Amino acid sequence: MSKILVTGGAGFIGSNLVRQLAGAGHEVTVYDNLARSGAEANLDWLRGTLGHRFRLVRGDVRDWETVRQAAVGAERIYHLAAQVAVTTSVADPREDFEINALGTFNLLEAARTAANDPIFVYASTNKVYGGMEEVAIAEGPTRYRYRDHPAGVSEDAPLDFHSPYGCSKGAGDQYTRDYARIYGLRTVVFRQSCIYGPRQFGVEDQGWVAHLLIAATLGWPITIYGDGKQVRDLLHVDDLLRAYELAVQDIDTTAGRVYNLGGGPDFSLSIWAEFGPLLEELMDRPVPIHYSTDWRPGDQKVFVADVRRAERDLGWRPQISPQEGISGLHQWVQANRDLLARVLGHRDPASPSH
Repeated sequence: MSKILVTGGAGFIGSNLVRQLAGAGHEVTVYDNLARSGAEANLDWLRGTLGHRFRLVRGDVRDWETVRQAAVGAERIYHLAAQVAVTTSVADPREDFEINALGTFNLLEAARTAANDPIFVYASTNKVYGGMEEVAIAEGPTRYRYRDHPAGVSEDAPLDFHSPYGCSKGAGDQYTRDYARIYGLRTVVFRQSCIYGPRQFGVEDQGWVAHLLIAATLGWPITIYGDGKQVRDLLHVDDLLRAYELAVQDIDTTAGRVYNLGGGPDFSLSIWAEFGPLLEELMDRPVPIHYSTDWRPGDQKVFVADVRRAERDLGWRPQISPQEGISGLHQWVQANRDLLARVLGHRDPASPSH
């Protein structure tokens, strides 16, 4: 069994990861400042599920000394803590930079100066590819699509850090990659697409699949920005965590590598023209929405990941279809209506879990 540090371990992905790792018998430290909506609820869930089989360090990734101490002895570091919303980064770019860029630098330095050469997994984002305005797009009745990239965007696509969030996460992405080249640190970068699943307290600015399910369930107003034909490839959190585990198991192959992780072409949906009917079928009623003609900064008309590198190196492909995964998330939302209303009822935008 391994000693493992998970930053942002009380967040959506982090809590699912901690449940998996601690449940398998690993010694897990959760590093989180519990600032994000839902973090306290996820922590309560972990305690109820795992008891005392994990340790909490309440800290901020901007605090070098606390980060360094939390990383002592860790054999693996999963760095998931981040400021996660493009809109928040535009409103406060300094805080976004300090959390995402400086915070990642602190974690990398903690790993580099550790005596035991830990494996370092970094949760990056498809936003490092920017708006992709140069990629030819075709418009169909319910979605946009790439004209010339049927398998999606590969890891060889040019980086274009659009929005402060894209810049700060992109800086962490490249620092993590370079620490493998320069210092020999065993790092793996995952450029993640639309991750969804249970324990996701989605809000309008981040976590759109969960947000739309929650808003429809609780009768909150829904605004669709743009025309609703924007396409994302959806990846269930269980498929994501399986990729994490495979990468760690074969670290001799994956160290220093960058992987796109998303649903790929087969598991893609447009955010309303196709998702909307699926949502209304689950709700068994029409779901009213409001369209805003304003497009958000950095909002790609299409993002679909080419996941063939992960398939080649890890033997991994997404297995949980959007229909299956969204149905499961809908069941979780229905079972946690009161919790979601209590946690998200103030309707604050996404706030950081760091």
